[in-house]
Amino acid sequence: MTASVEFTDLVGQDVAAVREAIRQGRYTGHTAGLASGQLQCNLAILPGELAGDFHEFCRKNPKPCPLAGVSDPGNPHIPRLGAAVDIRTDAALYNIYRNGVLTDQVRDLSDYWRDDLVAFAIGCSFTFENALVKAGIPMRHIERNVTVPMFRTTIETEPCGAFGGGMVVSMRPVSEDRIAEVYSICAAYPLAHGSPIHVGAPQEIGIEAIEKPDWGTPVDIGQGEVPVFWACGVTPQVAIMQARPELSIAHAPGAMLITDVNELTAPIYPYNDNNKPTF
Repeated sequence: MTASVEFTDLVGQDVAAVREAIRQGRYTGHTAGLASGQLQCNLAILPGELAGDFHEFCRKNPKPCPLAGVSDPGNPHIPRLGAAVDIRTDAALYNIYRNGVLTDQVRDLSDYWRDDLVAFAIGCSFTFENALVKAGIPMRHIERNVTVPMFRTTIETEPCGAFGGGMVVSMRPVSEDRIAEVYSICAAYPLAHGSPIHVGAPQEIGIEAIEKPDWGTPVDIGQGEVPVFWACGVTPQVAIMQARPELSIAHAPGAMLITDVNELTAPIYPYNDNNKPTF
């Protein structure tokens, strides 16, 4: 196998170079800060019989599930995200679930892809992170080359069919004097979960130990900083685990699908009768 590469080897590389390293299985880490300017997406892949309910679940919960695109059954491509993007190979790492239980992590989906599978691409917070960094607001997990900390909460999603459960949030420490600026910047990116949903007091949303995230790596909160929480694209994985389909697939948290769409111009998926997919 071709030698693996590290995160630092890919920083500053264009999307083609990053994607090739991922497609070859040479890089399986987090993608925050890579391929700057490109829309990154969470993935949820389900059998077609459940796709209609999940499509509606995303419509009802746009903060944690801002839909960027949906594939046709069995098609590993979503044209609106770029013709070169292959759902089966282009996420950095995949989680395989059987009956709602995580059973494996794989670098590609060649042995799992089926003609009835439907892929949902859901917008990712890495987009607003780029905007915050450009504004001089540091992202500690990127600086430390770790996956952003993510937490289960007591905030309930709006259920649809078998899909529901609590919202997952991501957390970034932010200086208290820049909170208003963060809200303003992030509001411009609805496809990246938009503005925060909570600031400070993690216990108010059911997080008892800020130093023990459910996913990702803990980061310290410095003097003069507060924890800021955004709706997170791992929420669909929790909903899928609750629904317990016989097979479902998602990206490994932090290991996103990098698209060929510019993150500043990517349109929100249009929910209307003319665009309603047939599963």
